[in-house]
Amino acid sequence: MTKPKHDPPAAHPVRAAIYTRKSTEEGLSQDFNSLDAQRESAELYVRSQGWECLPDRYDDGGFTGANTERPGLKRLMADIDAGLVDCVVVYKVDRLSRSLMDFSRLMESFDKRSVSFVSVTQHFNTTHSMGRLTLNILLSFAQFEREIISERTKDKIAGARRKGKWGGGRPVLGYDILPGEGGSKLVVNPQEADLVRDIFDLYLNGHAGLMPVVAHCARRGWTTKPWTTKAGKPQGGKVLDKDALYALLTNVLYDGRVRHLRETHPGEHEAIVERDVFEQVQAKLKANGRAGGSQVRNLRGALLKGLVRCGACGCGMHHHFASKTGDKSTRRYRYYVCATAAKQGWDACPAPSLPAADLERFVVQTLKEAIAGDRTIDAVVRRATEMIAADRPDLVLDPDEVVGAIEGFDAVWEAMTVRERETLVRSLIERVVYDAATETVSVTFREEAVLAEGAAA
Repeated sequence: MTKPKHDPPAAHPVRAAIYTRKSTEEGLSQDFNSLDAQRESAELYVRSQGWECLPDRYDDGGFTGANTERPGLKRLMADIDAGLVDCVVVYKVDRLSRSLMDFSRLMESFDKRSVSFVSVTQHFNTTHSMGRLTLNILLSFAQFEREIISERTKDKIAGARRKGKWGGGRPVLGYDILPGEGGSKLVVNPQEADLVRDIFDLYLNGHAGLMPVVAHCARRGWTTKPWTTKAGKPQGGKVLDKDALYALLTNVLYDGRVRHLRETHPGEHEAIVERDVFEQVQAKLKANGRAGGSQVRNLRGALLKGLVRCGACGCGMHHHFASKTGDKSTRRYRYYVCATAAKQGWDACPAPSLPAADLERFVVQTLKEAIAGDRTIDAVVRRATEMIAADRPDLVLDPDEVVGAIEGFDAVWEAMTVRERETLVRSLIERVVYDAATETVSVTFREEAVLAEGAAA
């Protein structure tokens, strides 16, 4: 008996996803912008090949090609992983990436999903070996071009600063920006200049520290420089908190200089603050312990740095310490303090500070109890194995040994270095929230690591 013949199922047309990118936001508000032009050229190419153009737009306007942190690209990669794309089409290679390393990784991801790559203006695709070779050569030149442009830009900025030119940037309180053929210049805004002088005088003669000046500025309604972007978006005009005040008091523009890296040069602009006043303020800031940049780095090994949030205002709680000198020694006490209260005063947020040692001890105990539970230990073992394998790919692990280490948590924890403890905590804990109203601390674990929550009064 002869079996009936069946025609093979018809293959679907090539599903082409068009990706577009522009490094700056300039011109994107136009009815037909650069992204539209890139897509139009790509659509013409797709139709000429008889392919299907996917309707979704994978656009990244105002994003650099030097890295892959782009929302449009992430959506594209998600759709590729979901099997919705057969081919990625771009106007030029560097629209996808200007980094050879990033591009290689993207190509590897494409290959795993059998997705090809086409550049419209450079007439090749990655289904052919010659196309791959040409692609890598072009990308190498694109990366080289980007690095040369970067070096030239840095040299140009450095040269301008050595000549005393401002060089651009965000508008500064006390000055307005005057555009010109030779570049923008700073001109004194008389009203704002008086305000800047008052702030310098308040800190130097009227108050012992930054926070009283912050409170005074808040009462007077003084803010940072308000300005508007070219796109019409309002910026600045924010509260002069402690960091903003410190940045203002240490800005060499006010005594007539410009800064480039660690060097300062006489500026073309007019000074607002006299040099001796500026230097006296710097000496007082140094004496008051604020001599290390816009923020004091945490050098005390805070276990929960970056994880603790204030339940009252939602702001992060930063790690601080205070010293108390006794008869024979000086003791240091560590705290987690609400950033809003630290920058704007306790009237802005009433949440009290928390002793760091007590909070860290509670969180570690909560972590210990969570990972020892039967319903979470498998997830913890998997997470720990992945972490160790990433750090030591040559090491072969027995899952039973990892389980044993978890069950003996106390001994393992004591044997860990400070850095190892921080790595473990950050890999398992998403956030720690202190609710001052109920005097409770809640610990939320990362979903992929430990599916549990802990809380205590």
